[in-house]
Amino acid sequence: MNLFKKKPLPEKTEKAKKTDSKSTPAVPDGMCVKCSGCGKTVYKKELGENKICPECFHYFRIGAKERVKMTADKNTFEEFDKTMHALNPLNYPEYEEKIKSMQEKTGINDAVLSGKCKIGGQETVLCVMDAGFIMGSMGSVVGEKITRAFEYATENKLPIIIFTASGGARMQEGIVSLMQMAKVSAAAAKHSQAGLLYVTVLTDPTTGGVTASFAMLGDIILSEPKALIGFAGRRVIEQTIKQKLPDEFQSAEFLLEHGFVDKIVERECLPNVLTEILRFHNRKGRETNE
Repeated sequence: MNLFKKKPLPEKTEKAKKTDSKSTPAVPDGMCVKCSGCGKTVYKKELGENKICPECFHYFRIGAKERVKMTADKNTFEEFDKTMHALNPLNYPEYEEKIKSMQEKTGINDAVLSGKCKIGGQETVLCVMDAGFIMGSMGSVVGEKITRAFEYATENKLPIIIFTASGGARMQEGIVSLMQMAKVSAAAAKHSQAGLLYVTVLTDPTTGGVTASFAMLGDIILSEPKALIGFAGRRVIEQTIKQKLPDEFQSAEFLLEHGFVDKIVERECLPNVLTEILRFHNRKGRETNE
């Protein structure tokens, strides 16, 4: 009767358990990451300082602090508005908890770092957005910090460089967030009227209200390779116009081809390219004053 009854397997001895653990070595948490470009698992140390996949050369997103470290001359960055933090104007549920969680995760108070620094010895104002902070969404703090950075640059006759990375306006702040588009754009216009240089560097992703305002107002617009740049999403546009969009639509390369971006610059080359732009601008400024 019990001929076909499944018998329980004998428990492994301690010796067998130890042997199994040796044959399949564990990989410590955080040592590897999966590349969203090629899907392969890559050791973090293989990405290098510029965070580029060695297999497919996909650009990993990097935080604002890392970007400042890669771009500014060592020990020259002086942060503006360090303690500014978001309120909850609409009493959006759990918004304060979300902000606190993002602050702990990223080490910054909101989705942008602003300050002054030197790049290749050239003094400039620098703003860097962080996609890791609620997808780099633009709320009241982001708008205020960038506006103040423009005002400082205008008052002190300095160029300004902004690295953009954003999913657009921050829905938790509603119309308060949308107002930042006009506020920052007005500050950028005053900076331009003073004859000063504004450079934007579009990184992945730059979308929504940020693209529709200050991201595309630069005197010189640079981009990292293959960055997603656009306003509305692909599916929304296709449903609206009832047409299939090109595969490369809203990529940095597509925008370069159609005149919306001046140059695509590889990540490791950005500090040198920005240095040359700043030196040329400062030299022309001196010649004009003379």
